[in-house]
Amino acid sequence: MRLEGRIAIVTGASSGFGRAIAVRVAREGANVVIADLDEIGGKETASLVHDAGREAELVVGDIGTEAGARVAVERAVARFGSVDVLVNNAGVAPPEKSDSWDASEESWDRVIRINLKSVYLCSRAVIPILLAKGGGSIVNIASIAATRAVSGSSYAAAKAGMLGYTHQVAAELAGRGVRINCVSPGYMRTPMSTGERLGLDQAAQDARVDAFGRLVPMQRAGSVDDIAAAVAYLASDDACYVTGQEIVVDGGYLVG
Repeated sequence: MRLEGRIAIVTGASSGFGRAIAVRVAREGANVVIADLDEIGGKETASLVHDAGREAELVVGDIGTEAGARVAVERAVARFGSVDVLVNNAGVAPPEKSDSWDASEESWDRVIRINLKSVYLCSRAVIPILLAKGGGSIVNIASIAATRAVSGSSYAAAKAGMLGYTHQVAAELAGRGVRINCVSPGYMRTPMSTGERLGLDQAAQDARVDAFGRLVPMQRAGSVDDIAAAVAYLASDDACYVTGQEIVVDGGYLVG
């Protein structure tokens, strides 16, 4: 197990990518702090972590605020003694179907705060701990929307900002043992992408995912486990010479 004895914080881990990542790093040997606003989903993820043989700590709060980010890290240290891995996964999509330039200011601010500002806040809270112990890994969940027009402007701006943040911080920390990288999903089957959160029935969700798959050279949408596998690699010592990078997991969409 590549993460035996390590402590990982996964934000937005009540479902989707975050849940799959939490379970995967647990199977790799890490104890997991689940940071999310969704208490019910968070408890379900914690149960899956326990089933994988590791301990879980659920922190219910908004990591898009300084207080929420700080509490998540403090709870990790209080429960497990330290932090080794931070996965900045929490994210939302714009709720409206308006054109990008006509998005409401409230919607824009919410997407930027949760998708981008939370990365800064959680990283800022964790980095001093990683520096003090001489190393660690931060993995940010970005998107192909950072480089291709596949979503709204606020989402694209947040994900592109995440790439820029990752590059800059990686350069600053590379000589001090802390690595920071991105995983950028393409068209994936998640509660956000299927329309489940919009109330679509199963047939409509399947049709939507099938349509996504037809856009991809591999002729299928990806799964949450594809993203979790990439995160586990970047979090582990297998990636000890990898920092400031973006791993695109998209079935060949960007090169197709």
